[in-house]
Amino acid sequence: MDSVGILERLIAFPTVSRDSNLNLIGYATELLAAHGIACQVIGSPDSHKANLFATIGPTDTPGVMLSGHTDVVPIDGQDWTLPPFEMSARDDRLYGRGAADMKGFLACALAACLKASKMALQTPLHLALSYDEEVGCIGVRSLIDMLRAAPQRPLLCIVGEPTSMQVATGHKGKLSARATCKGREGHSALAPLALNAIHLGCDFVSALRREQDRLARDGARDGDYDIPYTTVHVGMMNAGVALNIVPNLCQLDFEIRNVAADSPDEILDGLRAEAARIAAAASAIAPEAAIEIDITNIYPGLDTPANSQAVAFVKSLTGANDTIKVAFGTEGGLFSRDLGTPTVVCGPGSMAQGHRPDEFVSVEQMRRCDDMLDSLLRRLADHRFHAA
Repeated sequence: MDSVGILERLIAFPTVSRDSNLNLIGYATELLAAHGIACQVIGSPDSHKANLFATIGPTDTPGVMLSGHTDVVPIDGQDWTLPPFEMSARDDRLYGRGAADMKGFLACALAACLKASKMALQTPLHLALSYDEEVGCIGVRSLIDMLRAAPQRPLLCIVGEPTSMQVATGHKGKLSARATCKGREGHSALAPLALNAIHLGCDFVSALRREQDRLARDGARDGDYDIPYTTVHVGMMNAGVALNIVPNLCQLDFEIRNVAADSPDEILDGLRAEAARIAAAASAIAPEAAIEIDITNIYPGLDTPANSQAVAFVKSLTGANDTIKVAFGTEGGLFSRDLGTPTVVCGPGSMAQGHRPDEFVSVEQMRRCDDMLDSLLRRLADHRFHAA
């Protein structure tokens, strides 16, 4: 089966992160097994989802790993003109949720595995499929734990997020946190005698904006990014019960997306100090005033040296002369940090189509990805590969 045919099957599985991916994992397992490829399935703690890992070729030596996530973002509130979980082909475009992000690459990777099963590889090909990437690179961590304990770790990882088949060497890290602002409730007619938790939250948002201004003005720079500095962003605020009640609780969800030269922990320490200062000032009205900050998720950035052997190898597969860095996060930083595996990001389609209605990947991008993986298979069959 070719990659487009596999993509049609993959899109038909509605693997939104809040739902199970087991039907897709079952399909992939059966498809690979039919070609003599054994799979290791690593279930989630609630048995509702799973990762998949497979090796084609020698099992006593490390190989090149193709990595991708099986989950997709929701379609809720989006105005689709085509069925989101049914592939539609229109004018060289293949439409459906996840077509670009990132079932297009998964389809190419699975097709490559089927081809590899008929070859005598000198260096093995690994396939890693994960769950819950879209909610913070959560599911892949158990797969990484398995690889960390294995006798061999992959020599190189290609994460197939959509880069329009450009070779990406980096992305920013991300730290997500929740600030819980505690005030004192009261009747709104006597509001000055209470402590409005929303006001505390707004004061903390002002502190976040000051930190963003500082980072934009004085922070570390990486010109390979569209936004070349670390960013701070508030995404959600939850507070209040009724208009005539001064709220005693306000929750803010915010994030830090850091360039490699900035430490998100140090930035967060500074924000904690600002939160303590705001709460101390408010304690004159209500001694119970507080702003508590808890990290809800964190994953590292990726910063593979552009002059490394791993990058040169992947460039040789695509014919690329240059490299890029991407604005969005991937699981690549975890593979690099936790396994010491050189990692690049390269896959079909563009993130400009990801997370949008009528998401698509072009047939031409799928062909280019197939060509890259065909070149990889020839290299793995010809000689052993070593990454540095």
